[in-house]
This record gives sequence, structure tokens and C-alpha cells, in this order.
Amino acid sequence: MKEQYEARMLRIHFGEVDKWHGKPLYEAIVNQCRELEIAGATVYRGIEGFGASTTIHHSSIWAFSKDAPIMVSIIDTEDAIQKLIPFLDEMVAEGLVAMSCVQVIRYSKSPSGSAPATH
Repeated sequence: MKEQYEARMLRIHFGEVDKWHGKPLYEAIVNQCRELEIAGATVYRGIEGFGASTTIHHSSIWAFSKDAPIMVSIIDTEDAIQKLIPFLDEMVAEGLVAMSCVQVIRYSKSPSGSAPATH
């Protein structure tokens, strides 16, 4: 089965050492997405990168020097994404959020899954 619809993609960039209430920030964001019933979220761990602070974040074989760049990618409707933004305002102390309109093509094996409501 193939479905097509317009959606929003949110990409949140920050460092691996960033925390929210003692747990990794990426875990906290994914958990919040589940609570808000966001369609999906994926966490990517990068090799190297930098942001506004110009501090280079990189992965390392040394456990004490891990600070790889992290990106959380989230795709859902505009309304669902807007419900997440106030939580990100609290959770992300330093980072970058990029939002864009996307065309989604969703493939599924059965018609039991449904696309998010569109406007």
C-alpha cells in the first residue's frame, strides 16, 4: 500500500553530552514524541560536526571524550509538530532546530496503518 501526503520535518541538532533531567537529551525528546503521539522520531549519531558555538563535536573510541553530534529527525503533521515545540523550548539549552515542509510517501504492507490527518 502506498500513501502520499504533506507533512513537516523537524531536525534537532545538539551534542551527545546534552542532558534533560539526568538522561540523554535525545532519549527525553523521543519519549516526549511518544507521549504526544507523534508519528515517528529517529536519532542519528554523527561522526563529527559543529554548530553556533564552533566547538567541534566528534565521536571517539575513548569513553571519557564522547561528544558526538546528535540529530533527532521527526516527521508528522504541522499541528503535531507545533505541540512539540514548547517542550523543545524547555529541553534544548543549546542546539539548532530546522523545520521544513516535506512530501511523504509511505509504504506499508497492510491497510491497517493510516496517514496522519492532513489539512
